[in-house]
Amino acid sequence: MEALGIDIGGSGIKGAPVDIVKGALTRERLRIPTPIPSRPKAVAAVVARIVEHFSWTGPVGVTFPGVVIDGVTRSAANVDQAWIGEDARELFTKATGLPVVVLNDADAAGVAEMAIGAGRGRAGVVLMLTLGTGIGSALFIDGHLVPNTELGHLEIRGKEAEKRASGSAREDHNLSWDRWAGRVEEYLQHIDALFSPSLIIIGGGVSKKSEKFLPGMTVRAPIVPATLQNEAGIVGAAMAAAEQ
Repeated sequence: MEALGIDIGGSGIKGAPVDIVKGALTRERLRIPTPIPSRPKAVAAVVARIVEHFSWTGPVGVTFPGVVIDGVTRSAANVDQAWIGEDARELFTKATGLPVVVLNDADAAGVAEMAIGAGRGRAGVVLMLTLGTGIGSALFIDGHLVPNTELGHLEIRGKEAEKRASGSAREDHNLSWDRWAGRVEEYLQHIDALFSPSLIIIGGGVSKKSEKFLPGMTVRAPIVPATLQNEAGIVGAAMAAAEQ
């Protein structure tokens, strides 16, 4: 079975059809820059473009970088504040003419990694962290998702963690990989102390370059890069759509 997964990020919106069983993209993904400003109607128009690009008529899953409860977006850390209180499920359904499932972006990535990636078969507390424009988080207890944790907003040294340790923070502050790794390590040590996870999975765009920052980190919990790397959100969104 196939479903279309669309992953909305602070800098880009990307999507592709996904083979749900294999967790693999069946066509080359399409990426479109996130509109500026990233207001709901503008983002919905991009989602509709992706659906049209693939001539898609089946189930659609869409991720959102914020809290999502019953299809309504309740926070908007890295997109326009107009999203707060928006019925995203209804908005995307109208824009595409198709039934749409909406979920938090890191939750979607975590669902994919737990099903077929680095977290497969892992019991206990598993934490997926996506280091991108911000820091997303997905918390699992014995394989069950605790949705909308948003642990990127924990305070480290008087600032939100994602302002110091996200992928965009490294680029914005022109940090070397070693210096940025120190910030990530400090954040992970804090996370480890709070949740005592049995495994931490690092996703987002930087997961492709995990060898530059993960080796040598002194954190109690094992840390591994995401198997699906930056495609985990697309795959997880498609899985959520297929489940509906």
